[in-house]
Amino acid sequence: MTLQQLKYVIEVARSRSINEAAQRLFISQPSLSNALKELEDEIGITIFSRTNKGTVITAEGTEFLGYARQVVEQAELLENRYTSTKSPQQHFSVSAQHYAFAVSAFVRLLQEYDREKYEFTLRETKTYEIIDDVKNLRSEIGILYLNDFNRNVIQKFLREGNLEFHVLFKATPHVFISSSNPLAKQEYVTLDDLYPYPYLSFEQGDYNSFYFSEEILSTLSRPKNIKVSDRATLFNLLIGVNGYTISTGVISQKLNSKDIIAVPLQVDERMDIGYITHKNVTNSTLATIYIQYLKESIVEELLQL
Repeated sequence: MTLQQLKYVIEVARSRSINEAAQRLFISQPSLSNALKELEDEIGITIFSRTNKGTVITAEGTEFLGYARQVVEQAELLENRYTSTKSPQQHFSVSAQHYAFAVSAFVRLLQEYDREKYEFTLRETKTYEIIDDVKNLRSEIGILYLNDFNRNVIQKFLREGNLEFHVLFKATPHVFISSSNPLAKQEYVTLDDLYPYPYLSFEQGDYNSFYFSEEILSTLSRPKNIKVSDRATLFNLLIGVNGYTISTGVISQKLNSKDIIAVPLQVDERMDIGYITHKNVTNSTLATIYIQYLKESIVEELLQL
């Protein structure tokens, strides 16, 4: 077993394609396939299964990948400490629901990451895809919420994916509305107050179940409904059509316009906002730093409320 083979495994898991991984590694596809086959024969497990949908990591491969990442990371630390070799390109990925604090923490990570080369990914995406990304190691960290309504269903998917949920903070529901909305001056709003206004929510694609909704109270009937796929569009519509959406109340004044405000929603609901990780994978140094920045960003943004 060689360090190079471990790097090959990490890249194939990231790319989910031997051909694409070979291009990124600047080697031929047959050479990469042979190196992986030799490694699998040596350690006696199948790391990847080849399917019509691409290269999929096996359960045994997932556990092996966790160890491989630790070994490669430690080797890179040694190289950086004792040789003049330039640092290799670092990779780090996060998948999240549409939370400003997740972006704030990601921005801080980038600002303080002093390397010549890196490839970071922040995917604001659908709930099911967040779970799938962490399950299949496309992302180290996934950010979503649980509450009494969706908890059993989401936790079932987490158990099946061998994932863990870690609470960051507990939130009471707020509505995001334009500062010019007639409701903006109220101390709190009720569901009856919101009834005449367009309701904005994030579409969930093929998994458009109420349980995967980013917004609580997703089963309520509303006369005006607008689904969007990104946060910028949602914020524009909050202003443009006096719409509203339901979220945590944590909003970044640095990243978002002051034209958007959060007003408490008078309902008997609570949300556990947290992050998910894979049980078989030890957090990388970057993941550990990002989680700390998440916690700090949340505290800073809660103080603004």
